[in-house]
Amino acid sequence: MPTPREDTSEKKSGKMAKKPDDAIKLLMTDHREVEALFKKFEEAKEDNAEKADIVAQICEALSNHADIEEEIFYPAAREALSEKGEDLLDEAEVEHASIKGLVEQLEEAEPDDDLYDAKVKVLTEYVQDHEKEEEGDMFSKVRKTDLDLEHLGAEMFERKVELTGGEEEDAG
Repeated sequence: MPTPREDTSEKKSGKMAKKPDDAIKLLMTDHREVEALFKKFEEAKEDNAEKADIVAQICEALSNHADIEEEIFYPAAREALSEKGEDLLDEAEVEHASIKGLVEQLEEAEPDDDLYDAKVKVLTEYVQDHEKEEEGDMFSKVRKTDLDLEHLGAEMFERKVELTGGEEEDAG
């Protein structure tokens, strides 16, 4: 199922993409940014310095993304969906725990460590599966609720700016 794409390219100034229209678009923009980083990692080949830099970016992006989902989006979605979305949100939180475990391992590892590339590969697969479930099921259910996604997106964007040290640009 095709998904709308936001401008996810990092600007040359080091600033990140502009503020999205709503919470789901913000999360999907994050998904596309991490996908691009995983692709960059695959292309890095044997350049350990480049791989370490890319993995650091992946870990930071995933940590920030998980924080805004867990602190803001999931509680709001859980309330809006009530019992209909409980299983989806429970599964998403368990997936986050697995992803966080690999992120922690990678943050402490070096590119020449045993299993480094394997851990990045498994992390890629976990994240892709998580994104597929969110985008294919959870987000469509949340869109059908009366949740104010624009307001929620603004709140999430502000939190993301705090987490990234003010690197987001508000184009609005």
